[in-house]
Amino acid sequence: MSGGVFDRRRERCYAAVDLGTNNCRLLIAQPSGESFRVVDAYSRIVRLGEGVAASGHLHDAAIDRTIDALKICADKIARRGVWDLRCVATAACRAAGNAEGFVDRVRRETGLRIDVIDAEEEATLALSGCMSLLSGHEGPALVFDIGGGSTEFALAQPHEGRSHRLSRFATFPVGVVNFAEDFGGDVVDDATYAAMVARAREIFSGFANSVAGDFDLNALKLVGTSGTVTTLAGVFLNLVRYDRAAVDGLSIPARRMTEISGHLQRLSLAERAEHPCVGPGRADLVIGGCAILQAILDLWPVPDITVADRGLREGILLRLMREDAALLAAGD
Repeated sequence: MSGGVFDRRRERCYAAVDLGTNNCRLLIAQPSGESFRVVDAYSRIVRLGEGVAASGHLHDAAIDRTIDALKICADKIARRGVWDLRCVATAACRAAGNAEGFVDRVRRETGLRIDVIDAEEEATLALSGCMSLLSGHEGPALVFDIGGGSTEFALAQPHEGRSHRLSRFATFPVGVVNFAEDFGGDVVDDATYAAMVARAREIFSGFANSVAGDFDLNALKLVGTSGTVTTLAGVFLNLVRYDRAAVDGLSIPARRMTEISGHLQRLSLAERAEHPCVGPGRADLVIGGCAILQAILDLWPVPDITVADRGLREGILLRLMREDAALLAAGD
């Protein structure tokens, strides 16, 4: 798609809402060349999937918190005069028996239409959002997203020596919320942490074995897109306040990620809550994320990990903009 077509849409705003197990995130942007410029953003921890693994349904308090956040999203979308938008929900709604009723209530109370997407589309969109970080890399890439209720993997291979394309994907019901519910997140001793890592490694090992022959590990680029990975990147940089520009695209030695995870695990809940890169909203969840990350690093022992503060929302925005640009080009 030519930059000129994008530029002719440059005044239009597009919006993406990513409703996950733990977070509700909004991104509003305008096209800029082959990418976009963010004009507004919003994020709130809503814990929509709290208790879903045990009960099989979304709880009333979690639904109320989520709808309050979505009302703020809807207000921002209206005030920005958004041209096109898409709102998606992932693991929590895929697992919940009452998700359809929740989606209906969201439409009635906020005007937003939520699509509950499957794991393959989630992986495809996340990969699309991270594609610019793969520029110049000639080998395979494994993009992973440690969410609240699941972890997704997208394996991408170079296509015709240029861009990467999705070749394999997988999703597993392993996330920071259900790990905290299963193992606890307030005080996590060494034995409990080791059990967390072992469970995640066991669950992921079948997929790891199935793709082992698809690439040379020495050529693999490992890309992490999640609150866990960006949190650890902030700790790595000693940030006193989270800075997306400093974190996004950062390459960090895997051994340092392991060391930082161990440091956070040894902190008390109060100490994690006071940490500027963790905060009270993630204090009881981050250790589960660290354990899941460690399992990934055990299975794919690369020297470095690339941090992506981007993913699903960015993939949605790029798709919306490209579809609109294609319609414009077809009409010329």
